[in-house]
This record gives sequence, C-alpha cells and structure tokens, in this order.
Amino acid sequence: MVALVETWDDPRRRAGADEARRLVPRTDVVLADPRLVTAQQRLGRDLVKDAVSRAQEAARAGRIPPGAVADAAVAGLPARSTTLIPVINATGVLLHTNLGRAPLSAAARDALQAAAGCTDVEFDLSVGARGRRGRGTLAALAAAVPAAEAVAVVNNNAAAVVLAATSLASGKEIVVSRGELIEIGDGFRLPDLLESTGARLREVGTTNRTTAADYRDAIGPDTAFLLKVHTSNYRIEGFTAETTIAELAGLGVPVVADIGSGLLAPNAVLPDEPDADSALRAGANLVTASGDKLLGGPQAGLLLGSGELVRRLTRHPLARALRVDKLTLAALEATLAGPLAPVAAALTADANSLKQRAERMASQLAALGIDARAQTTQAAVGGGGAPGVTLPSAAISLPPELAAVLRAGEPVRRGDAIAVVGRVASGRLLLDLRAVPAQDDELISAAVIAAASG
Repeated sequence: MVALVETWDDPRRRAGADEARRLVPRTDVVLADPRLVTAQQRLGRDLVKDAVSRAQEAARAGRIPPGAVADAAVAGLPARSTTLIPVINATGVLLHTNLGRAPLSAAARDALQAAAGCTDVEFDLSVGARGRRGRGTLAALAAAVPAAEAVAVVNNNAAAVVLAATSLASGKEIVVSRGELIEIGDGFRLPDLLESTGARLREVGTTNRTTAADYRDAIGPDTAFLLKVHTSNYRIEGFTAETTIAELAGLGVPVVADIGSGLLAPNAVLPDEPDADSALRAGANLVTASGDKLLGGPQAGLLLGSGELVRRLTRHPLARALRVDKLTLAALEATLAGPLAPVAAALTADANSLKQRAERMASQLAALGIDARAQTTQAAVGGGGAPGVTLPSAAISLPPELAAVLRAGEPVRRGDAIAVVGRVASGRLLLDLRAVPAQDDELISAAVIAAASG
C-alpha cells in the first residue's frame, strides 16, 4: 500500500490555500467592525489599518482562519498612539535619565489632562485680554523659594545656563573653577555649552583645589560673573578645597550658581546637596536648577534670583526660543503646589517597609515555583544628584534570564504592555523597590509570573 503525501506543490494544497486567501475579508469590511471604528477614534486610522493588515496576512498564511481577522486585528491594536512604553523603574536608581527621570505625581498628571485642551495660559479671563504667561506656575515657584526676588522657567537646566551666559556674558568672561567644568551627559560638556554663547571662560584653580583667592585674582574689567557649578554626577575626595557661594559673593562680582539637581530647600536625607533657597541666602545673584530631578516635576530649567538679572534674561530674544509650553507649566505648578512628589516619597521610604514588601512578594512568587528571594540592596539618587550617596533598600532577586523578558513588557494590565526594568548584579536580576510605589507591587508580581511562565 502506497501512502499519498500532500506537498506544498500539490495542486490540491495550492487550491485550498487560494480558496482561504479568497475568503480573507477586505480591509474596508474589517475596518467597519464597531470595535475597530471605536479604536480609530482613539488611535487613528493608520495604526488600526496596520493591525488589520497584519491580521489579514496571518489569515493568508494560514495561521488563523479568515473569519478571525477582525478579532486578531483587535487583539493586535497598540495600547496607545505613542511608541513610548510605561516602565516600572526597579533599577534602584531613583532618577534614571534613560527612563525619563522623575515620575510625575498624580496631581501633575491630572494637571496635564486639564491643560491638554485650550487654557488661559497667556490670557486673563477677568478682562478678556492677554495676560502674563504661566503666572500661576511662576507664583508657585516664587512661593517655594522665598529668597528669590524673581523667577522664570525655560525648557531645561542647560537652557537656563545658556540663557544666563548669553544675556550676561556674551563677549565677556565667565570665571569658573577647573574642578567644576563638568560633562553633563551624552558627550555634552559645560565648557562647550558656555563657549557656544560667545562667552570666554577664565579657568581658575586646579581639579581638586580652588580658593577664593583664585577667583579674586582672575577678576578683571571683562568679568561678567563668577560661576559656581555643583558637580552633581561625581565627587572628589582627599586633598581638596572648594570655595563657597558666600565667599564668592564677597568679591564684588555677580555670582551665578548652577545647582543642577533641583533641590529648592534643604533636605535632611541629602544634607550635602545644595539647594536654591540656601544658595540665594548665601549671596548668589542667580540660581539655575532642573525641574525633573529632585524637585520631582517635568523637564524644565528654573531661574531664580535678583529681579534685575531675571528680567534681563526673560527679555533677551533667546528666551522666546527656550520657553516652555502649557503642559510643562501645568505639571510644574501641580508639582510645586500639590502633594509629595514620587521622588520625594522614594527618598524617605522606610528601609524596613521595603524589606517587608520584598519578602512578601518573593514568598508569593516562590510558592508558585519561581526562583525568587528577598535581598537587601543599596539604591542611588541618580540623575545628576547626590553623587556617592547610597540609600538602604530591598529587592526581589530572580534568575538573570528574566531580565530581557520583563523588559519586553508582558501584557499584565488591561492588555497594556508594562516593562519592568531592574539591574543584574552578581549573576542575579534585582528588582529594587525603593523607586517603586507600593501600589505597583501587584503589577511587578504579575509581570514576573508572566515572564517565568513564558
């Protein structure tokens, strides 16, 4: 008896495949499905049509029946129109630049929603005429830093420094310590940034020691201001000397302090981190800072200080190119006036509570046969803040091969992809909980279970 073997070249097989392809519904028919009509209003026609095309191709290839095209297209829809994927930051770095730095508070997110449509960002509703742009945000910033005579906001701290150098020092000299000529990330260096404004740098002191006398001896008729830079992403120890803002303020030349990390007032957890209010009280004429670091708000550059200097900066033509939009203004005001920002909560998180959370989650995962255990760890501030400072924390320790699967973002909540990013150390994946709100513990556990089962 001879068995008949059907091959892809067999005419009957080809005929069956051709018939299946003919049964695949047309694009316009699939797009008329009520679920996809609704999706087009949320995602746009192009993204929905792409999902339909993928489903049709799967039907033509025989991976799904032709009648399942609409269902497959619905299942293949992205969660949102942006390609950005929500990430749970379990790296142990509170302000992770690659993950967008500070997560916004619920109040700031609500403010973004309110500002998404038309707003009175630059309109006075009481008189029906143009009003001061972002007046509520500026008032909240001024209230947060009482020592500032005037405040302004631009799109990041580098922009704040560039605006100060352009407005005050173009064609003149900026006196700065050699030990503070930092690289701010991604290859961008402060000296290059300052010199791009037309200012000349007068470097004083050495890498490890710069005294008030070094600054005093460098002051001349072309000196625009003395620049004090917080070396926020490294620290020098040993035989060192650093000139204080108070010492610089006594030299008779304007002092600009770039504190970088955005702490507006002293913080007991970070006693060595410079803050804006203290810098101004010590004699700085102008302070620049970031909004998306220790302040916990959106990306922004904060300018605080002398009324005369801030006015000069805001009236410079470059200020228009560096101004922030209504969304930034809304989120920043809510961060300043609203409840504790997530980064502040992470800074003050109780180490014992973190340990208990890790132990509970690891126990639950282990009961399901997953190689999980709790481990004490050390977290860091990150984002150019508090270099060398470690914060006691706790993590869930897992097999390292789960790292890539968790980063891929298994759908664990309403079909959304949520990536969980940890760090691999000593051959284990650590999901550090210090930067993770307690309400996300369930999401992490669900993601780990999905990753392990996959």
